[in-house]
Amino acid sequence: MRAVLLLVTVLAAASIGAADGQMKLSTKPLPGANEVRYFTAIDGLMDGNADVILKETRQGKTLTAATLDVCYPVAKGSDRKDRFVVKLSVNGQTLIGTTRSIGNKLPVTVKLTRKPTGENFEFKGQIGIGETVTEVNSTDNSDLSEREFQENQTSDDGITPAPKDFTEVSPEAIGVRLKLDAAADFLKSLKEQNVEVSLSSLAVSCDVLRAGEQTVTLSADPDRAAALIAKFKSMPGVVAAGWTTGIIEMDRTLRFSAAGWRDGDHLNKDKLASTIANVLGGMLSAKPTASDWNSSNGKLKLTFKRASELYPSLDLTDTIEVTALVASEKPIGSDRLILWIGSPVVTTADETSGPTLVLANDASGDEEGTQKDDNGLVDALAKEFKAQRWDADKSAWK
Repeated sequence: MRAVLLLVTVLAAASIGAADGQMKLSTKPLPGANEVRYFTAIDGLMDGNADVILKETRQGKTLTAATLDVCYPVAKGSDRKDRFVVKLSVNGQTLIGTTRSIGNKLPVTVKLTRKPTGENFEFKGQIGIGETVTEVNSTDNSDLSEREFQENQTSDDGITPAPKDFTEVSPEAIGVRLKLDAAADFLKSLKEQNVEVSLSSLAVSCDVLRAGEQTVTLSADPDRAAALIAKFKSMPGVVAAGWTTGIIEMDRTLRFSAAGWRDGDHLNKDKLASTIANVLGGMLSAKPTASDWNSSNGKLKLTFKRASELYPSLDLTDTIEVTALVASEKPIGSDRLILWIGSPVVTTADETSGPTLVLANDASGDEEGTQKDDNGLVDALAKEFKAQRWDADKSAWK
């Protein structure tokens, strides 16, 4: 009986120990197991302009394999990047490898010495690309675990293929993610689509080179956006297409009934422009002088003029420009419209006949004028259109 009790006690203790072990699982690799570590910087490499990922495989403290991925400007100050990935042979703490760069096909040679310094590492040696040789003398480099590295790699392209409405994305803004080797042909095809392409999205960054995919952002008339997105989805190399963030700011956006503001399926743009201009003209104490709907991005630009109060005896003139956007509140099928109104941009000039005073419209002056003239514009438009405004605290229309 005592033997049975002793056996039960031992088994119970073992069970408790196992449970405790499950609650306190070690994140350290087992002795002798392979562990992958990453360096995401090597200080000073290529004047600090290189984007580096050094992947190491270790068995305990012994380095068994390494791969160096370097993305860098093709020339000093250039926005264009090239990249090479080289598998390094390991001989003790010496890392050696050769390859060619992916873009310019230049020969690459790498010879580095790796030395642990406490918890960090130092790298010394040379990296040659074509005829250019870079000396490497980098100290105090820390590494990351596989999990830490992957957490830092996550990114969101911001594309929403089927938004329920335009409160998170903008009706004129389109994002297209596509394979890098298909990007050039896709961009050339946009010349026939009457759209406006964001220049910044054309930059091929190191992240783009590594992912092999590029996200191009563009603006289109909201009336054509859904059809364009459907077309883009069927094009070669396109991975995803949809709406993304754009010009819309919810605190400057109104929601109102579409009744009376459409001609069939299309906006009554003349009526909308005239109504918005009359409201803004009254609030700005200015005369509407021009209105223009941009066929590429769907925005309405309104221009106003008034006598400047800055220095009355000089008879100066304020020119005020305001940008607006009107669209359905949903991508497909809605009896509501949204109206976004931008902040007025004011410039002052001498438009009198004869010799004129040349004025420099400095930024601080513009900001002060904009802030002053903006008071009440959105509320006045809300009253005219019997519209709702956005409640940021509740994330809903008031």
